[in-house]
Amino acid sequence: MKPKKNPKSDVSRNSSLYFAVGLALMLGITYMAINYKTYDKTDVIADTLNLDDELDEEVPITEQIVTPPPPPPPPPPAPEIIEVVEDEVEVEETVIESTEVEMETEIVEVEEVIVDEVEEDIEVPFSVIENVAVFPGCEKEKTNAAKKKCMNDKVNRFIGKKFNTDLAGDLGLPPGRKRIFVQFKVDKSGNITNVVARGPHPGLEREAKRVIGQLPKMQPGKQRGKAVVMPFSIPIVFQVQD
Repeated sequence: MKPKKNPKSDVSRNSSLYFAVGLALMLGITYMAINYKTYDKTDVIADTLNLDDELDEEVPITEQIVTPPPPPPPPPPAPEIIEVVEDEVEVEETVIESTEVEMETEIVEVEEVIVDEVEEDIEVPFSVIENVAVFPGCEKEKTNAAKKKCMNDKVNRFIGKKFNTDLAGDLGLPPGRKRIFVQFKVDKSGNITNVVARGPHPGLEREAKRVIGQLPKMQPGKQRGKAVVMPFSIPIVFQVQD
């Protein structure tokens, strides 16, 4: 038996499509209905502001405080009563006599004042002095250079005899060569003065001063015929044995 309906007129075959379209349409309407807003027309104020209106501001009334003037200063205290006492002590006045001399006054002659000239101690070095100081025993030398050499030799021999070389061992100094620099002056009278020593130990310096102080008196050195002070220096060198 043949069906009576046309298969194209069957509505149920696209039911799922129609359902989806209708669901989407309903969701869109629902979303629009939820977000729809309305406003009350009475809340809108259409008044305008008139800037020409003057603002009346009430100014508060202030009161000026007047500071009272300071009180006047107290009157000064009454001065003490000063008792005047008469001065009974007589004061002698100093009379200043005039220094003016009358024309008739005789002028006293003043004797000539003699001023003693003080000779300065002139020092002339040993290397440039015209006439060197003469050590005892060097008088026979003719030239100044020979007298200088003689003085050096005599002073070295004198030191070699008098200086205690064993003193270095007693002082505990290490072995080796010891050197002491000695300087002294021969004054205008030929005496030995101003002895200065510089060495590795104060004990050796004292010994050097002791020996130089025993040098004999010499003939003083001369410069241009006048006695002068002559400085002289010499090293003292000796060996300390082990």
